[in-house]
Amino acid sequence: MLENSAANARHTVTTVFDPQRASEADWANFLTYWRVRAGEDFPGDPVAPDADTRHNVLRFNPLYEFHRVLAVGAHGEFIGSLSASFRREGTPEHEAFAPFLETWGGVLRPHRRRGVASALLRALLELMEARGKTVATVKTHLPEGHAFLQAVGATQKHRSIENRMYLADLDWRELARWQAEGFAPAHGLRAEVHAGRVPMERLATLMAPLSALLSDAPTTLLDRPPLRYELEDFPHWYADMDRRGGEHFLVLLLDGDEVVAVCEASWNRQFPDRMHQRLTAVDRRWRGKGLAKGVKAAMLQLVHERHPEVTLAYTHNAEVNAPMLSINHRLGYTEYRRDGFYQLGTETLRAYLCGREVRP
Repeated sequence: MLENSAANARHTVTTVFDPQRASEADWANFLTYWRVRAGEDFPGDPVAPDADTRHNVLRFNPLYEFHRVLAVGAHGEFIGSLSASFRREGTPEHEAFAPFLETWGGVLRPHRRRGVASALLRALLELMEARGKTVATVKTHLPEGHAFLQAVGATQKHRSIENRMYLADLDWRELARWQAEGFAPAHGLRAEVHAGRVPMERLATLMAPLSALLSDAPTTLLDRPPLRYELEDFPHWYADMDRRGGEHFLVLLLDGDEVVAVCEASWNRQFPDRMHQRLTAVDRRWRGKGLAKGVKAAMLQLVHERHPEVTLAYTHNAEVNAPMLSINHRLGYTEYRRDGFYQLGTETLRAYLCGREVRP
Protein backbone atom coordinates (compact mmCIF):
# COMPACT_ATOMS: atom_id res chain seq x y z
CA MET A 1 0.00 0.00 0.00
CA LEU A 2 1.30 3.48 -0.89
CA GLU A 3 0.51 6.63 1.04
CA ASN A 4 0.26 9.66 -1.27
CA SER A 5 1.02 13.32 -0.57
CA ALA A 6 1.39 16.30 -2.92
CA ALA A 7 4.81 17.98 -2.93
CA ASN A 8 5.22 21.72 -3.38
CA ALA A 9 7.82 21.61 -6.14
CA ARG A 10 6.02 22.08 -9.47
CA HIS A 11 3.17 19.76 -8.44
CA THR A 12 5.40 16.69 -8.30
CA VAL A 13 3.68 13.96 -6.31
CA THR A 14 5.73 11.96 -3.83
CA THR A 15 4.76 8.76 -2.06
CA VAL A 16 6.16 6.87 0.92
CA PHE A 17 7.07 3.32 -0.09
CA ASP A 18 6.37 0.83 2.67
CA PRO A 19 7.93 -2.47 1.52
CA GLN A 20 5.90 -4.50 4.01
CA ARG A 21 2.58 -3.18 2.70
CA ALA A 22 3.36 -2.61 -0.98
CA SER A 23 1.22 -4.42 -3.55
CA GLU A 24 2.70 -6.56 -6.30
CA ALA A 25 2.01 -3.73 -8.75
CA ASP A 26 3.91 -1.31 -6.49
CA TRP A 27 6.81 -3.75 -6.27
CA ALA A 28 6.95 -4.21 -10.05
CA ASN A 29 7.00 -0.43 -10.48
CA PHE A 30 9.71 -0.04 -7.85
CA LEU A 31 11.96 -2.79 -9.28
CA THR A 32 11.65 -1.41 -12.81
CA TYR A 33 12.68 2.00 -11.56
CA TRP A 34 15.59 0.51 -9.58
CA ARG A 35 17.00 -1.31 -12.63
CA VAL A 36 16.84 1.82 -14.79
CA ARG A 37 18.50 3.94 -12.11
CA ALA A 38 21.28 1.37 -11.65
CA GLY A 39 21.96 1.41 -15.38
CA GLU A 40 22.08 5.20 -15.47
CA ASP A 41 24.24 5.67 -12.39
CA PHE A 42 26.57 2.67 -12.72
CA PRO A 43 26.77 1.80 -16.43
CA GLY A 44 28.60 -1.43 -17.13
CA ASP A 45 28.38 -2.74 -13.56
CA PRO A 46 26.34 -5.90 -12.86
CA VAL A 47 22.85 -5.36 -11.50
CA ALA A 48 21.48 -7.53 -8.69
CA PRO A 49 18.51 -9.73 -9.61
CA ASP A 50 15.09 -8.34 -8.71
CA ALA A 51 14.59 -11.07 -6.12
CA ASP A 52 17.72 -9.95 -4.25
CA THR A 53 16.79 -6.28 -4.42
CA ARG A 54 13.37 -7.11 -3.01
CA HIS A 55 14.88 -9.32 -0.30
CA ASN A 56 17.32 -6.60 0.75
CA VAL A 57 14.63 -3.93 0.94
CA LEU A 58 12.33 -6.19 2.95
CA ARG A 59 15.03 -7.37 5.35
CA PHE A 60 14.75 -6.07 8.89
CA ASN A 61 17.86 -4.29 10.17
CA PRO A 62 18.19 -4.46 13.96
CA LEU A 63 20.32 -1.31 14.13
CA TYR A 64 18.89 1.06 11.50
CA GLU A 65 15.51 2.26 10.31
CA PHE A 66 14.92 3.01 6.63
CA HIS A 67 12.56 5.54 5.07
CA ARG A 68 11.86 5.54 1.31
CA VAL A 69 10.11 8.23 -0.71
CA LEU A 70 9.35 7.89 -4.42
CA ALA A 71 8.39 10.55 -6.97
CA VAL A 72 5.52 9.56 -9.23
CA GLY A 73 5.28 10.42 -12.92
CA ALA A 74 2.24 11.39 -14.96
CA HIS A 75 1.37 7.77 -15.73
CA GLY A 76 1.95 6.41 -12.24
CA GLU A 77 5.51 5.29 -12.90
CA PHE A 78 8.28 6.00 -10.40
CA ILE A 79 10.68 8.65 -11.70
CA GLY A 80 12.78 9.53 -8.65
CA SER A 81 13.60 8.37 -5.15
CA LEU A 82 15.02 9.43 -1.83
CA SER A 83 16.00 6.88 0.81
CA ALA A 84 17.31 7.54 4.29
CA SER A 85 18.67 5.45 7.13
CA PHE A 86 19.16 6.36 10.77
CA ARG A 87 19.96 4.61 14.02
CA ARG A 88 17.13 2.89 15.88
CA GLU A 89 16.34 4.21 19.32
CA GLY A 90 17.55 1.93 22.09
CA THR A 91 20.49 0.50 20.12
CA PRO A 92 24.06 0.77 21.45
CA GLU A 93 25.43 4.33 21.54
CA HIS A 94 22.19 5.71 20.11
CA GLU A 95 22.86 9.16 21.55
CA ALA A 96 26.05 9.51 19.51
CA PHE A 97 24.16 8.57 16.34
CA ALA A 98 20.98 10.54 17.09
CA PRO A 99 21.73 13.74 15.08
CA PHE A 100 22.79 11.90 11.95
CA LEU A 101 20.99 10.55 8.91
CA GLU A 102 22.37 9.09 5.69
CA THR A 103 20.43 9.65 2.50
CA TRP A 104 20.71 8.67 -1.15
CA GLY A 105 18.57 8.90 -4.26
CA GLY A 106 18.17 10.49 -7.65
CA VAL A 107 15.90 11.26 -10.58
CA LEU A 108 15.69 9.40 -13.89
CA ARG A 109 17.44 11.38 -16.61
CA PRO A 110 14.35 12.21 -18.75
CA HIS A 111 12.65 13.77 -15.71
CA ARG A 112 15.42 16.02 -14.42
CA ARG A 113 15.22 19.81 -14.12
CA ARG A 114 11.47 19.64 -13.50
CA GLY A 115 11.45 20.12 -9.74
CA VAL A 116 11.40 16.41 -8.90
CA ALA A 117 14.58 16.54 -6.81
CA SER A 118 13.27 19.56 -4.91
CA ALA A 119 10.09 17.65 -4.06
CA LEU A 120 12.21 14.81 -2.71
CA LEU A 121 14.27 17.27 -0.67
CA ARG A 122 11.03 18.60 0.80
CA ALA A 123 10.31 15.05 2.00
CA LEU A 124 13.83 14.85 3.44
CA LEU A 125 13.36 18.08 5.38
CA GLU A 126 10.04 16.86 6.79
CA LEU A 127 11.67 13.59 7.85
CA MET A 128 14.61 15.32 9.53
CA GLU A 129 12.33 17.70 11.41
CA ALA A 130 10.03 14.89 12.51
CA ARG A 131 12.91 12.71 13.75
CA GLY A 132 15.10 15.47 15.20
CA LYS A 133 17.96 14.94 12.75
CA THR A 134 20.37 17.84 12.20
CA VAL A 135 22.99 16.40 9.80
CA ALA A 136 22.26 14.58 6.54
CA THR A 137 25.13 12.90 4.67
CA VAL A 138 24.83 12.11 0.97
CA LYS A 139 27.36 10.62 -1.46
CA THR A 140 27.66 11.19 -5.20
CA HIS A 141 30.07 10.33 -7.99
CA LEU A 142 28.20 11.88 -10.93
CA PRO A 143 29.04 15.42 -12.14
CA GLU A 144 25.37 16.37 -12.08
CA GLY A 145 25.13 15.07 -8.51
CA HIS A 146 28.00 17.30 -7.41
CA ALA A 147 26.44 20.29 -9.20
CA PHE A 148 23.03 19.74 -7.61
CA LEU A 149 24.32 19.32 -4.07
CA GLN A 150 26.47 22.42 -4.41
CA ALA A 151 23.45 24.35 -5.67
CA VAL A 152 21.45 23.17 -2.66
CA GLY A 153 24.18 24.50 -0.37
CA ALA A 154 25.59 21.20 0.90
CA THR A 155 29.26 21.17 1.91
CA GLN A 156 31.64 18.56 0.57
CA LYS A 157 33.42 17.09 3.61
CA HIS A 158 35.19 14.00 2.29
CA ARG A 159 36.26 12.29 -0.93
CA SER A 160 36.96 8.62 -1.58
CA ILE A 161 38.26 6.70 -4.56
CA GLU A 162 36.96 3.40 -5.90
CA ASN A 163 40.00 1.54 -7.19
CA ARG A 164 39.88 -1.60 -9.34
CA MET A 165 42.54 -4.16 -10.19
CA TYR A 166 42.69 -7.11 -12.57
CA LEU A 167 44.26 -10.16 -10.97
CA ALA A 168 45.84 -11.18 -14.28
CA ASP A 169 48.23 -8.25 -13.82
CA LEU A 170 49.43 -9.32 -10.37
CA ASP A 171 53.07 -10.22 -9.75
CA TRP A 172 52.53 -13.25 -7.52
CA ARG A 173 56.23 -13.60 -6.70
CA GLU A 174 56.29 -10.02 -5.43
CA LEU A 175 53.17 -10.73 -3.41
CA ALA A 176 54.83 -13.78 -1.87
CA ARG A 177 57.71 -11.53 -0.82
CA TRP A 178 55.29 -9.02 0.71
CA GLN A 179 53.62 -11.77 2.70
CA ALA A 180 56.92 -13.22 3.88
CA GLU A 181 58.11 -9.81 5.08
CA GLY A 182 54.82 -8.93 6.76
CA PHE A 183 54.54 -12.33 8.47
CA ALA A 184 58.26 -12.54 9.35
CA PRO A 185 58.99 -14.22 12.72
CA ALA A 186 61.05 -11.20 13.71
CA HIS A 187 57.85 -9.25 14.26
CA GLY A 188 56.75 -11.76 16.88
CA LEU A 189 53.20 -11.78 15.55
CA ARG A 190 50.69 -14.58 15.14
CA ALA A 191 48.56 -14.95 12.01
CA GLU A 192 44.89 -15.86 12.13
CA VAL A 193 43.01 -16.58 8.90
CA HIS A 194 39.29 -17.21 8.30
CA ALA A 195 37.85 -18.24 4.93
CA GLY A 196 34.14 -18.58 4.26
CA ARG A 197 32.78 -17.58 7.67
CA VAL A 198 34.19 -16.33 10.95
CA PRO A 199 32.68 -18.17 13.95
CA MET A 200 30.24 -15.93 15.79
CA GLU A 201 31.98 -16.50 19.10
CA ARG A 202 35.23 -15.24 17.59
CA LEU A 203 33.50 -12.29 15.94
CA ALA A 204 32.16 -11.25 19.33
CA THR A 205 35.71 -10.83 20.63
CA LEU A 206 36.81 -8.92 17.52
CA MET A 207 34.17 -6.18 17.43
CA ALA A 208 36.03 -3.81 19.76
CA PRO A 209 39.53 -4.12 18.22
CA LEU A 210 38.21 -3.98 14.66
CA SER A 211 36.08 -0.95 15.54
CA ALA A 212 39.17 0.77 16.94
CA LEU A 213 41.06 0.17 13.70
CA LEU A 214 38.08 1.22 11.57
CA SER A 215 37.51 4.43 13.53
CA ASP A 216 41.12 5.42 12.84
CA ALA A 217 40.41 5.49 9.09
CA PRO A 218 40.61 9.05 7.71
CA THR A 219 37.25 10.71 7.02
CA THR A 220 38.57 14.25 6.46
CA LEU A 221 36.03 16.78 7.77
CA LEU A 222 32.97 14.56 8.07
CA ASP A 223 30.80 15.08 11.12
CA ARG A 224 29.94 11.52 12.09
CA PRO A 225 29.19 9.13 14.92
CA PRO A 226 31.81 6.51 15.85
CA LEU A 227 32.67 4.05 13.11
CA ARG A 228 31.84 0.61 14.46
CA TYR A 229 31.82 -3.06 13.66
CA GLU A 230 28.51 -4.39 14.99
CA LEU A 231 27.97 -8.03 15.88
CA GLU A 232 24.25 -7.68 15.10
CA ASP A 233 25.09 -7.18 11.40
CA PHE A 234 26.75 -10.54 10.88
CA PRO A 235 23.91 -13.06 11.31
CA HIS A 236 21.91 -11.24 8.62
CA TRP A 237 24.89 -10.89 6.30
CA TYR A 238 25.85 -14.54 6.70
CA ALA A 239 22.23 -15.62 6.18
CA ASP A 240 22.23 -13.70 2.88
CA MET A 241 25.46 -15.46 1.90
CA ASP A 242 23.91 -18.82 2.74
CA ARG A 243 20.93 -17.97 0.53
CA ARG A 244 22.74 -16.62 -2.55
CA GLY A 245 26.23 -18.03 -2.09
CA GLY A 246 29.16 -16.05 -0.81
CA GLU A 247 32.17 -15.97 1.48
CA HIS A 248 33.72 -13.70 4.07
CA PHE A 249 37.51 -13.61 4.44
CA LEU A 250 39.49 -12.24 7.36
CA VAL A 251 43.28 -12.13 7.78
CA LEU A 252 44.64 -10.94 11.12
CA LEU A 253 48.05 -10.38 12.66
CA LEU A 254 48.05 -10.47 16.44
CA ASP A 255 50.49 -9.43 19.14
CA GLY A 256 49.40 -11.88 21.80
CA ASP A 257 45.63 -11.38 21.75
CA GLU A 258 45.83 -7.81 20.43
CA VAL A 259 44.87 -7.23 16.79
CA VAL A 260 47.55 -5.12 15.12
CA ALA A 261 46.70 -5.64 11.44
CA VAL A 262 43.62 -6.74 9.51
CA CYS A 263 42.58 -7.35 5.92
CA GLU A 264 38.97 -8.23 5.10
CA ALA A 265 37.27 -9.22 1.84
CA SER A 266 34.04 -10.74 0.58
CA TRP A 267 32.91 -12.71 -2.48
CA ASN A 268 29.41 -13.00 -3.95
CA ARG A 269 28.51 -16.07 -6.03
CA GLN A 270 26.15 -13.99 -8.17
CA PHE A 271 29.12 -11.97 -9.43
CA PRO A 272 31.79 -14.68 -9.36
CA ASP A 273 34.41 -12.76 -11.31
CA ARG A 274 34.98 -10.10 -8.63
CA MET A 275 35.90 -9.70 -4.99
CA HIS A 276 35.30 -6.77 -2.66
CA GLN A 277 38.40 -5.76 -0.74
CA ARG A 278 37.02 -4.31 2.46
CA LEU A 279 38.93 -2.93 5.45
CA THR A 280 42.72 -3.01 5.54
CA ALA A 281 44.19 -1.37 8.63
CA VAL A 282 47.25 -1.43 10.88
CA ASP A 283 47.55 -0.18 14.44
CA ARG A 284 49.50 3.10 14.48
CA ARG A 285 52.18 1.60 16.72
CA TRP A 286 52.91 -1.08 14.11
CA ARG A 287 52.97 0.95 10.93
CA GLY A 288 56.02 1.14 8.70
CA LYS A 289 56.85 -2.56 9.09
CA GLY A 290 55.18 -3.90 5.93
CA LEU A 291 52.20 -5.38 7.77
CA ALA A 292 49.58 -3.83 5.49
CA LYS A 293 51.32 -5.22 2.43
CA GLY A 294 51.63 -8.59 4.14
CA VAL A 295 47.96 -9.01 5.02
CA LYS A 296 46.83 -7.72 1.62
CA ALA A 297 49.10 -10.19 -0.15
CA ALA A 298 47.87 -13.03 2.05
CA MET A 299 44.26 -12.10 1.35
CA LEU A 300 44.74 -12.00 -2.41
CA GLN A 301 46.49 -15.37 -2.39
CA LEU A 302 43.71 -16.87 -0.24
CA VAL A 303 40.88 -15.64 -2.48
CA HIS A 304 42.76 -16.69 -5.63
CA GLU A 305 43.24 -20.21 -4.31
CA ARG A 306 39.61 -20.63 -3.30
CA HIS A 307 38.10 -18.79 -6.27
CA PRO A 308 40.34 -18.85 -9.35
CA GLU A 309 37.38 -17.46 -11.30
CA VAL A 310 37.89 -14.06 -9.64
CA THR A 311 39.46 -11.70 -12.17
CA LEU A 312 38.66 -8.30 -10.65
CA ALA A 313 39.14 -6.78 -7.20
CA TYR A 314 37.66 -3.47 -6.13
CA THR A 315 38.09 -1.35 -3.01
CA HIS A 316 37.43 2.13 -1.66
CA ASN A 317 40.05 4.42 -0.15
CA ALA A 318 39.92 7.89 1.30
CA GLU A 319 41.49 10.41 -1.03
CA VAL A 320 43.68 11.56 1.87
CA ASN A 321 44.90 8.05 2.73
CA ALA A 322 48.16 8.34 0.81
CA PRO A 323 49.91 5.27 2.33
CA MET A 324 47.11 2.87 1.41
CA LEU A 325 46.69 4.43 -2.02
CA SER A 326 50.42 3.92 -2.60
CA ILE A 327 50.22 0.23 -1.64
CA ASN A 328 47.20 -0.29 -3.88
CA HIS A 329 48.92 1.49 -6.77
CA ARG A 330 51.91 -0.83 -6.42
CA LEU A 331 49.55 -3.80 -6.50
CA GLY A 332 48.03 -2.59 -9.76
CA TYR A 333 44.85 -0.88 -8.58
CA THR A 334 43.77 2.05 -10.75
CA GLU A 335 41.17 4.72 -10.13
CA TYR A 336 37.70 3.87 -11.43
CA ARG A 337 35.56 6.63 -9.91
CA ARG A 338 35.55 9.21 -7.13
CA ASP A 339 32.85 9.81 -4.56
CA GLY A 340 32.15 13.09 -2.83
CA PHE A 341 30.51 13.04 0.59
CA TYR A 342 28.36 16.09 1.30
CA GLN A 343 26.62 17.18 4.47
CA LEU A 344 23.77 19.60 5.06
CA GLY A 345 21.36 20.50 7.81
CA THR A 346 17.73 21.51 8.08
CA GLU A 347 18.48 25.24 7.85
CA THR A 348 20.30 24.77 4.55
CA LEU A 349 17.48 22.62 3.19
CA ARG A 350 14.83 25.07 4.31
CA ALA A 351 16.65 28.04 2.77
CA TYR A 352 17.05 26.24 -0.56
CA LEU A 353 13.43 25.12 -0.72
CA CYS A 354 12.11 28.53 0.25
CA GLY A 355 14.15 30.02 -2.59
CA ARG A 356 12.66 27.52 -5.00
CA GLU A 357 9.13 28.35 -3.90
CA VAL A 358 9.45 32.13 -4.35
CA ARG A 359 11.28 31.85 -7.67
CA PRO A 360 8.97 32.90 -10.57
